[in-house]
Amino acid sequence: MFYNRISALKSAVTFRGLAIVALQVGLIVLLAGAGWMIYRRLPARDTEVKADQRTATLQIVIRQPPESAVLSLDVAVSLYPVDIIAVRHEFFTEPKPGKRFEDFLKERMRGRSPINARLDKQGNGTVMLAPGSWWLHATLLGDEQFEWRLPVTVVGARQTVELTPQNAYTRSKTF
Repeated sequence: MFYNRISALKSAVTFRGLAIVALQVGLIVLLAGAGWMIYRRLPARDTEVKADQRTATLQIVIRQPPESAVLSLDVAVSLYPVDIIAVRHEFFTEPKPGKRFEDFLKERMRGRSPINARLDKQGNGTVMLAPGSWWLHATLLGDEQFEWRLPVTVVGARQTVELTPQNAYTRSKTF
């Protein structure tokens, strides 16, 4: 009788131990799968963009406000691989003895270079870019000045960015 109790106890302990191990393995597999699903949806890193030399066509369009007095649009657009305003702020708030801003900016851009373009008189333009994260900077001068500082994530072969008064960074009246 005593032997049967010990045998039953051993089998219960063994079953419990196996169940714990199975649950631990299941939890690890579940966490790894969830991590992989999140990782697959992350945006491309700079190293992946360098390795992938494909280019994408980015069409930039300015939608002029109806009350605007700008007769023709001839706008310079700059696209940077980093947030140039944040880099400038970092450079001037944290002293960098002996380092010029241009050198600091090149270091932050990690070998990528800015893209400059002009939009035509109708406010349309096309730029070829490498896929990845970019910052668009443009200024429309007129009776009312609009400035855009937009983050743009370039994916796919063709993409359009529309610059409107609603997504302008600043809007100011000139006198």
